[in-house]
Amino acid sequence: MPPTVENIIAELDTFDVVVEDGSALEKLLEHCITYRLKEEDIVHEWFAFSTTRGGVGLTADNVGIFEHEILGKRANKSRLPSARRNNRAPILDQNTLEELVQAETEEENLLDSYATPAKAASHKRALTTPENPQAKKVSTTRSPRILFSPASFSPSATPSQKYGSRANRGEVVVSFGSVRGTSWRGTGGRAASVQLLTAPEDSLTKSFKHMFQKLFDIREVLTERIEDLGQALTDRYSIEEFRSVSMPAQESVTFLGQIACDSNGKLNAKSVILQGDRAHSSGMQVLLDLSELKEYSLFPGQVVALEGINSTGRRVVASRLYEGVPLPFYKPEKQSLEEEEEDFEGLEQQMVLVACGPYTTSDSITYDPMMDLLDVINKDQPDICILLGPFVDSKHEQIENCQLTVTYQEVFKKCMKGIVEGTRGSGSHLVLVPSLRDVHHDFVYPQAPFHCFEPSKEDKEVAFDCDPCTLSVVTVVMSLTDTQRMSHVCTESISSPPGGSDRFTRILKHILTQRSYYPLYPPAEEMNIDYESFQLHAQVPITPDVLIVPSELRYFIKDVLGCICLNPGRLTKGQVGGTYGRLFVRKRTGEETDRQTPCVAAQVVKI
Repeated sequence: MPPTVENIIAELDTFDVVVEDGSALEKLLEHCITYRLKEEDIVHEWFAFSTTRGGVGLTADNVGIFEHEILGKRANKSRLPSARRNNRAPILDQNTLEELVQAETEEENLLDSYATPAKAASHKRALTTPENPQAKKVSTTRSPRILFSPASFSPSATPSQKYGSRANRGEVVVSFGSVRGTSWRGTGGRAASVQLLTAPEDSLTKSFKHMFQKLFDIREVLTERIEDLGQALTDRYSIEEFRSVSMPAQESVTFLGQIACDSNGKLNAKSVILQGDRAHSSGMQVLLDLSELKEYSLFPGQVVALEGINSTGRRVVASRLYEGVPLPFYKPEKQSLEEEEEDFEGLEQQMVLVACGPYTTSDSITYDPMMDLLDVINKDQPDICILLGPFVDSKHEQIENCQLTVTYQEVFKKCMKGIVEGTRGSGSHLVLVPSLRDVHHDFVYPQAPFHCFEPSKEDKEVAFDCDPCTLSVVTVVMSLTDTQRMSHVCTESISSPPGGSDRFTRILKHILTQRSYYPLYPPAEEMNIDYESFQLHAQVPITPDVLIVPSELRYFIKDVLGCICLNPGRLTKGQVGGTYGRLFVRKRTGEETDRQTPCVAAQVVKI
């Protein structure tokens, strides 16, 4: 028979326990069902807990502490594998260590016996100093273009033939809006303004300590995220209450939780589970049946609210899925608008150029694509140039094979010097953002700004910002990040009906409504996330007017929930040329009543 409140009261009377709060009995009944305990067992546990704490009263708050400290720990302990509970790690002493070293040596000798003499000799030589070390080459020319192709970068600094023979240079492949006249040309940074939207104390401006995260801290970040988005869903859809995912419900009720997969494989319609929130479900998990939903789009880590029936307490049959709620757009104060109008009097719009690395082809370390981009900047004179990494790509063939004869920092410094000096005549404001693929920089997300290069005092228009960051360009809010979040979420997401909507629009909508620059959890294997800094610096503070999302996926320009989303592509793709983006943004006026997108026009262009 299922547990009942009456049986719990009868067991409590045995110990003369006085019930001070009626809701405490409902909590005890819920814990009986959740942890599969009999009435007498949970009363015995409560009596022992109460006695050891001086006889605390039976209230809802005390029952919550009891569940957290006693029942929850018991459940976690019971889930440990028996081998892990019983077996201890062997104790190693000097004798056992010598035996391990000897066994490893014998194994290496055994493997060498199966190899050919040439391979065995090459394998042994790789562990010693090279017999004929290669002399470093020194660049003898001082040409400005050699800043991007010094002979000392590599044993081979030959330009890429495929890149040099590319066709359709300057071809526009995607367009949005229209430009007055036919000229895509800026004002050379005249009265340009670009700055971080958030306050300096809330921005990531320097490196931070990372690694050795505690699982408890990660759980707290995820729990707080579920609570915040749950409150937004409650306010938007007037949800009265959420029920525990482990409590049987014969009628339709509402649940709050996070989407997860029941295994280490890829998410599919049969492997979706709902991990309930801590406040209502104590983090319990149940299978999620999506057969009754006509349309859905889900990915691991997505916070959802849904209606459904949970007849057994182990499977929720969903009947309705609540859409996420995006943040409002930025509304500058009237005083700041008047100041902007005075500063930018006579300037209706500004041109922004956006490019994403790598800035070299995969078969050559010469920065020919970067030099071509500098020619475009000097010709078009955009007001603001946003350049995202990688600048020294960790996936480059010569870097992966360790063929460079200088340090990565030296390569980066020469690259930065060439960019700053090469664009000085254009007057453009430079914004440089790192990438997780920058081999010389900390590859942890969120990323601090570059710190190994300091521009000169005369280059005041150069700014190094973090990844991700949110900028204010003439009161136009632009958010940008260089992670592969688009491809990561696309890979892990599922939707129904198949092909029912554009997947790019669907994923972009998820990013805006989940209010996170990287909403996927667990993250992709190549993503190293510090969740303490992630909570502080990787949350979307406000719905941006323009969202820059570079990706390996095909370039695009889309209007999603009133936000113009731009994927400029990468400047190079393997041995061939890629694309970059450019857009015009207009200044806001205090006379506007209905919001209109400040992005006048945008294009993706082949380099």
